[in-house]
Amino acid sequence: MVEKFDAIVIGAGPSGNAATYTLAKQGLKVLQLERGEYPGAKNVQGGIMYAHELEKIIPDFRDDCPTERHIIEQRVWLLGDDNYVGTNYRSEAFNSDKPNRYTIIRANIDKWWGEQIRKVGGLQICETTVTELIRDASGKVIGVRTDREGGEIHADVVIMADGVNALLAKRAGLQDEAAPENVALAVKEILFIDPELIQQRFGIKEDEGVVIEIMGKVTKGMVGTAFLYTNKESLTIGIGCLISDFKNGDCPPYRMLEELKKHPVIRPLIEGAEMKEYAAHMIPEGGYKAIPQLYGDGWMVVGDAAHFNNAAHREGSNLAMASGRMAAETVLELKAAGKGFTASNLAAYKKKLDDSFIMKDLKKYRELPGIMHGNKQFFGAYPDEITAAAHNWFTVDSVDKKTKEKAIMKAFVKRRSVMGLVGDAIKLVRAVR
Repeated sequence: MVEKFDAIVIGAGPSGNAATYTLAKQGLKVLQLERGEYPGAKNVQGGIMYAHELEKIIPDFRDDCPTERHIIEQRVWLLGDDNYVGTNYRSEAFNSDKPNRYTIIRANIDKWWGEQIRKVGGLQICETTVTELIRDASGKVIGVRTDREGGEIHADVVIMADGVNALLAKRAGLQDEAAPENVALAVKEILFIDPELIQQRFGIKEDEGVVIEIMGKVTKGMVGTAFLYTNKESLTIGIGCLISDFKNGDCPPYRMLEELKKHPVIRPLIEGAEMKEYAAHMIPEGGYKAIPQLYGDGWMVVGDAAHFNNAAHREGSNLAMASGRMAAETVLELKAAGKGFTASNLAAYKKKLDDSFIMKDLKKYRELPGIMHGNKQFFGAYPDEITAAAHNWFTVDSVDKKTKEKAIMKAFVKRRSVMGLVGDAIKLVRAVR
């Protein structure tokens, strides 16, 4: 006989784990399928975990969750060729008993999630690839087929949390191939380093952490960003750009990362560190306009597979956990009401998303991806002009300040007309208003 579950969740990343745990904790018979050797084996995205969303699912997660450092300082840098202009925010309030953000090692966190899921009765099977959705005569999804012998499994509802590639949804004709301008390829390294050096170089104490988000010349004029995070005994450094830009450019991701590590501003922070791990990952960057159909008869899609990533604020794992939880809550509510998992009933999932920060934020910044892709001066000309202006202004010499102001403005106008500068400023304001 074909085994049947209340729900099948595909994928053991943040969204899939959130959905599986929420369902299992309420007593549903739920199966989670993961193609990796163990939870976290295939997951390399991230580096930051947002406590607010995890607390809604596991309120006491801090008791045993293997986080790295809680973040007390956020830095944002615009890098030139050998300099940077930046800002930062640091607060002692982030040293509270319940910090807001943590740096993490994904493999450790996902293993922990697996333990929590098993504690509440969820069944998690790894090294299993789902090859297709199973439908009934009406087209409703009623289960999945896997690569295991006798691998047909039925369920009332299937939640797809299989990552940005969304292979299962594409095979089933539920999603189109993502456009290369809507997906970024990021590469990162874990650099092992003495914890005391981390604390000295970043000005932090034990368990405190710093996050640096980076833009500018390091992406070679491509649309992208870089980052540097502090862990307990390591640093995470990475960089990513749109696949469409990598396709048309002449600097591959691994070389771009090497040049980032050699930058005069970055090099002193990582000096003496030893590479421990290298990974690459695709990230959905298309925003609101790239979101696919999110539900149908017998199915829902969550997390990266749904293109839930706020590129403007570099947020992803919180959107993933929230969407997984909302999908699970939709299942629980329909189950309690004795309603079927039809598309019209599962529309309640979309309503939850629309009422949440996920859709509100993605909708707010819906024009930003297109503006960034069509205005490469933000990643080349402007970093040059801004860092040159800062260098001029902070160089103390015999030139009066009014003359300096004129020189700075002349340099901007020389590269781009005043109307061009004003136009770019208006575009950004409209994109984020």
